[in-house]
Amino acid sequence: MWAIAALLASGPAVAGDCVVLLHGLGRTHGSLALMQFALESAGYAVWNRGYDSTSAGIEELSAVVGEAVAECRHGSPQKIHFVTHSMGAILVRAYFQDHRVPEAGRVVMLAPPNHGSEVVDAYRDRWWFRSATGPAGQQLGTTADSLPNRLAPIPLEIGVIAGSASSDPWFTDLFVSDHDGKVSVASTRLSEMKDQIVVEGGHTFMMNSPVVIRQVKAFLEKGAFEKKT
Repeated sequence: MWAIAALLASGPAVAGDCVVLLHGLGRTHGSLALMQFALESAGYAVWNRGYDSTSAGIEELSAVVGEAVAECRHGSPQKIHFVTHSMGAILVRAYFQDHRVPEAGRVVMLAPPNHGSEVVDAYRDRWWFRSATGPAGQQLGTTADSLPNRLAPIPLEIGVIAGSASSDPWFTDLFVSDHDGKVSVASTRLSEMKDQIVVEGGHTFMMNSPVVIRQVKAFLEKGAFEKKT
């Protein structure tokens, strides 16, 4: 694993930039360990901490973004960027609704449910789903009044990486278009995003893909994805 990460780590970072990593619902900071290693090896300062994603609603959980920004500022960064997986993107969007970060730069969203997930629509009332995903899971539906669909645009350059190969086949029948097993490609899009690519990968482990890591680095460095993967 480390040999792969070292290979991926080539390419310059902007000196002084910090990258905040935010994992998804029900995951831990360990899910982004390979991404952290690759970005640190490329020269970025990286913040990667866990948060209790099933303990509260998205508005409360988004405070972790402010905590990360505060820690990044200890290094006096020129820019603070964000790389998020799944619900992590919604935390960033929620935080920037009423906070200003002058150093804020770019955000790469991996499999973000920017318009919710059909999985939530189908199972939100099931006891096992409520137990597994907590209050935040209840907020991630696709209806017009769901929290993701009520968020305003944020002042960052946004790059979105969506997956088109299901890693959760038991949810496949819930979707009518391309999806990664938990989020449809269509749901990942934002009108204000600067760039998007679709990779052949599933939702759960997308962040460990060599292609995805390379594309994350490309967007952080240039504000655009490499079109040949």
